[in-house]
Amino acid sequence: MTAQEPFVPALIVVDFQQDFCPPNGALAVPHGRSIAPAVNALLALPFALKLATRDWHPPNHVSFAANHPGAEPFTSTAAVAHPTDPDRHRPYDAVLWPVHCLQHEPGAALAPELDVARLDAVVDKGTDPRFEMLSAFYDPFRLEDSGVAARLAGCRVTHVFVVGLAADYCVQATAESAADEGFTTYIVDEATKPVYPDRWPASASRVLAKGVTIVSMAGDELARVRSRTVS
Repeated sequence: MTAQEPFVPALIVVDFQQDFCPPNGALAVPHGRSIAPAVNALLALPFALKLATRDWHPPNHVSFAANHPGAEPFTSTAAVAHPTDPDRHRPYDAVLWPVHCLQHEPGAALAPELDVARLDAVVDKGTDPRFEMLSAFYDPFRLEDSGVAARLAGCRVTHVFVVGLAADYCVQATAESAADEGFTTYIVDEATKPVYPDRWPASASRVLAKGVTIVSMAGDELARVRSRTVS
């Protein structure tokens, strides 16, 4: 008889923070706050590990348009070079944003609707001002490692479900990193929203090409989590 495939699921709630939520967030994602019921319903399920991430930026962060003379948020980009070895690593272009999620400021707080009591840990990212960190795992140069991969490995996680904000940026990057790390990876459709809804179908196609599956709250994948027996 064939041994049953291991199934140890984890949930990552990406950047469900005040600055990403309407009506007053500095970088409010359209309808971003509306994901709270779905996210909390997922947090109530028997995942082996439940993590949340926070963008946690210093004031001089490279992603802020205000730190680039003449730049405009949303429309300007900046070439970000490797901070210690630029000759061996190609720079990447980063979209510039309004100032958001400043360390210790109200906008960086997790949304009050989030059921934080069910979280196992909160992981901060984007703390180094020299480069962006969209993924919950690491920055594009892999200089800043959040420790998420080690946490998942420590719990013997096999499957990762990613939710939060925003679908077309940090959720997408986190899901792609999880897949790259060898986890079977899902994005839960009802528990995320994009910055640019009209562009999300194209972004979703790129996610699928990376081996990530987009699933629904009513799908078989989450039914498997609901039926999981925790010893």
